[in-house]
Amino acid sequence: MAKWAVTDIPDQTGRTVVVTGANSGIGAVAAGALARAGARVIIACRNTEKGAAAAAAMPGKVEVRTLDLADLSSVRSFAGTITEPLDILINNAGVMAVPLRRTADGFEMQFGTNHLGHFALTGLLLDRLRDRVVTVASSAHRAGRIRLDDPNWERGKYQRWGAYGQSKLANLLFTYELARRLTAAGSPVRAIAAHPGYAATNLQSHTESFQDRIMALGNLLAQNATQGALPTLYAAVEDLPTGSYVGPDRLFEMRGHPKIVSSSAASRDEETARRLWDLSERLTGLTYEFAA
Repeated sequence: MAKWAVTDIPDQTGRTVVVTGANSGIGAVAAGALARAGARVIIACRNTEKGAAAAAAMPGKVEVRTLDLADLSSVRSFAGTITEPLDILINNAGVMAVPLRRTADGFEMQFGTNHLGHFALTGLLLDRLRDRVVTVASSAHRAGRIRLDDPNWERGKYQRWGAYGQSKLANLLFTYELARRLTAAGSPVRAIAAHPGYAATNLQSHTESFQDRIMALGNLLAQNATQGALPTLYAAVEDLPTGSYVGPDRLFEMRGHPKIVSSSAASRDEETARRLWDLSERLTGLTYEFAA
């Protein structure tokens, strides 16, 4: 039986898709593939010059709009530009293992960008969303722990990989809790998560440490961004149950073709998910409104 590939994407004509961080890497591959299938694609990124360069290489209807997930005012401004119905939101953008720094709103950069920025964006666009939201997580969620009493690392010694693991675990807790709340509200909108496995992208070259060199060597063994984008695309277009998690099918989910995979017990903890949700609403100042 043939494995699922980009050529299996069904016709997307008439559909509108937002992909965050689609100026490079997996986001750019996903945006280009959806545009090629007929979707109108909106690239939402901080660096619009890079976004425009990426869009110029894509077929079909692609536009670029400014979105800085590390600034909630930018998130609100971007959401205000989406006035039409939206079929798919792909929460793809992220930062990994960066030194301690703060977002414009004072959040730890990885938690603020990877989780809180996308939490706010999804909530602001929810009333226009018709089909699904796909959030890109990581197998690194298995090493994560949600610091509910100090999510922004304001106490103790900062651990860049611990902060990254927390943000990716938060992505999954958010997805599963969103799926439960949408279902309870009778909404047809689905919440699905995906992870790329081990893919060679620009994400691994911005830790600003010696680890950049180590990961550059590791990238020699990694699959490329085109293959790494397959789980995201599969999650975005296939008829999957809400609350699904998609990843590669081979080598401990490091590479291969997409399939539904499992996640850690911590990611399925409903009490932690509810507490994280409440915390996220407080920190972002955004209360979700669900309608059937």
